[in-house]
Amino acid sequence: MFGINGAEFIVLAVIVFVVIGPERMPEYARQLKDLIKTLRRTAMGAKDDLKDTLGPELDDINWRAYDPRQYDPRRIVREALLEDDEELAAEQTRSTTPPAAATSRLSPGELAPFDTEAT
Repeated sequence: MFGINGAEFIVLAVIVFVVIGPERMPEYARQLKDLIKTLRRTAMGAKDDLKDTLGPELDDINWRAYDPRQYDPRRIVREALLEDDEELAAEQTRSTTPPAAATSRLSPGELAPFDTEAT
């Protein structure tokens, strides 16, 4: 928490105890308790307001899908690069393979279709 280890936390607590003094320590502890309760109530109220606003659609949301810890940037880049290769391969097979309607054979003696407006 905040990059403080156990020993540093104990040193800070002793310094706070010396600066504030034992007479005022219970008062400040009570104020800290009230602040934490107020923050918790505010957070719960905001959560309830969000649930009321979104209604039943909130239950349908898969929150794990939005967790950024599950994404590996290396995997995302690799998949994006492979996706481009797959699309390129699919385009090449489409361009080399003529459609089925265009591959109909002409009967012997039949002339090929001719478009007078073609350039």
